[in-house]
Amino acid sequence: MNQNIQRLEKLLESDPILYSNVVEMLKKEASEGNARKITSCSRAIVWLTRSMDLTVALLQLLMKDFEINMQQAVQESYNITLKPWHGWISSTAYRVALKLVPDNKTLISILMAKDEDCETLKKEMHTLTSLLKPLLEDIHSILRTYGLDRFKSA
Repeated sequence: MNQNIQRLEKLLESDPILYSNVVEMLKKEASEGNARKITSCSRAIVWLTRSMDLTVALLQLLMKDFEINMQQAVQESYNITLKPWHGWISSTAYRVALKLVPDNKTLISILMAKDEDCETLKKEMHTLTSLLKPLLEDIHSILRTYGLDRFKSA
């Protein structure tokens, strides 16, 4: 068993059946050639992982500078996480969605708990991203193991 899969298994020790089921489903869909179907679980896991990559990238930019222009931060995060996998239609949809991004103050007020200050929010964001990054690296490794890491949008 690959070293990265073992690391993910440790993360999911509380529910080994879940781990086993996810890995077996990825392996099965890849071996049967069903992973590339639009309705496959493999495809869903790939896009969920990529959307989490976008979230981590955006939170990291926001942690560096709460005054950052949110459209610019979303654009930068999108360029490094999702853009390489988007075709023309998805890229066009993204450009429309970008116009709906709230300003930084609105987003921070949504993220911040009542009576919380910016430093506490930054610490919470750091904790979240610190937990997500190794998990996402492991998921990407598993996807590569089964050849599922190169899906582009439909």
